[in-house]
Amino acid sequence: MAIIDYFDRGCRIAPDSDYLIFGERRITYREAQRFSYRVANGLLALGCRKGTHAAVWASNDAVGWLCTLSIWRAGLTWVPINPRNSAEENGYILDAFDCEVLFFQQRFSEVVASLRPKLPKVRQYICMDGEGEGALSLDRWMAGKPDLPPVVEYALEDVCCLQPTGGTTGKPKGVMNTHRAIQTLVASWLAAMPYPAGQRPVNLAAAPLTHASGIMTLVTAVRAGAVVILPRLEPEPLLDAIEKYRITELYLPPTVIYVLLDLPGVNQRDYSSLRYFIYAAAPMSTEKLRRAIKTFGPVMMQGYGQTEAPGTISYLAPEEHFVNGEIAPDSRLSSCGRPYPLVRCAILDSENRPLPDGDVGEICVAGDILMKGYYKDPQKTAETIIDGWLHTGDVGFFDREGYLHITDRKKDMIITGGYNVFSAEVEGVVNSHPAVRDCAVIGVPDDKWGEAVKAVVELNAGSAVTAEEIIALCKQRLGSVKAPKSVDFVDKLPRNSAGKLSKRELRVKYLEG
Repeated sequence: MAIIDYFDRGCRIAPDSDYLIFGERRITYREAQRFSYRVANGLLALGCRKGTHAAVWASNDAVGWLCTLSIWRAGLTWVPINPRNSAEENGYILDAFDCEVLFFQQRFSEVVASLRPKLPKVRQYICMDGEGEGALSLDRWMAGKPDLPPVVEYALEDVCCLQPTGGTTGKPKGVMNTHRAIQTLVASWLAAMPYPAGQRPVNLAAAPLTHASGIMTLVTAVRAGAVVILPRLEPEPLLDAIEKYRITELYLPPTVIYVLLDLPGVNQRDYSSLRYFIYAAAPMSTEKLRRAIKTFGPVMMQGYGQTEAPGTISYLAPEEHFVNGEIAPDSRLSSCGRPYPLVRCAILDSENRPLPDGDVGEICVAGDILMKGYYKDPQKTAETIIDGWLHTGDVGFFDREGYLHITDRKKDMIITGGYNVFSAEVEGVVNSHPAVRDCAVIGVPDDKWGEAVKAVVELNAGSAVTAEEIIALCKQRLGSVKAPKSVDFVDKLPRNSAGKLSKRELRVKYLEG
């Protein structure tokens, strides 16, 4: 199936039912389908062809998601743009990923206009909610376009999503995910999240639609369910929405769940409609997971995946959070569940040989869920997919019951608030300050963020800079997510015998502290 087919199935089942709910606005499946016909026909009239790259730069928004559907309807490849990224990073993505069409919200018109001289490949700018500098309004651009289904042929190996991801060099790579991979994702999630016959889910899209929350709506649409979109991830409105719309499923990173658990009156809310409360993107404290189960009910579900194996490596189902009617011990809750039925998962040693249960090695994945490769980077693709196995860079083991445990990460990555941050990228910015001789960026445990980005800095002799100045520099260049939450200054950074920085010593120091 093509990625747009999941939405169309929902439309066939319940064309006049709500598909998107955004504030006071409700959009039915039929209305959304006709919108996607018109925009897709407009894209094809521009000369776009199957595989042309198109991006949407927007916060969580109903029209923004409809534009994404329209990109798929036309057979184009969607490039999600995180609005929380710095302008510099998003500009790099648009250019390096060869985007030709950009839909954007008016609130981003100024920054988009500033980037235009650096984006010679973008040939059409479309402002979704008004007039943008040098751009057509979406309403004007759509005028006169037929609301008839365009004729587009799809192949399972066609790339439908080109997802940016961080890289150790500091530049995002493009993960090419195909219709086949998304088909495997949807089938896996349908198997993992059953509903009684005839019940339609109500999904709460509170996390960014540019990430797992957006792809999750495809699974909702297959069942002709409704998607409630929140423009911002705010704790109180999120809990209000669960009660008001009788939400049955949602996904949040653990850091947001921690905030919810500390809200006054959180235990007095009505969560009886919930069936699946998915937590993913970062490790979750077992103590807080227990609190979440007691607060929200027996509905917590963990997911483990990667952009390169989109959202679908293993899961811990709600019922697996219990043993003999009691909340499971930490040895179960600290796992990331068992592999999905359509995914092969193995622990391999340094020679790519499988290891027995209990032995620690690299977590590797095979099957139709795998990415096609990294965009324009065959060397990195070959280093990552070896003999059909995707090397995740995560280190772990299987226990005797078949539950997967992650113990460490080979790649120098920090997961903070559900976002991946590569230390080399942050180090490059910190080291650019004239007062800095060298620095090491690591992740340290944090109750709110799961991991917090910390910079440990060695200054040039006679130079001075404050922690606030370094943090401000990183926010300017990288955005707030990747900026350090704290900066420590040391006389000498620890180094090994070869003169290389020893981050292991730093991690031991701060973990013990």
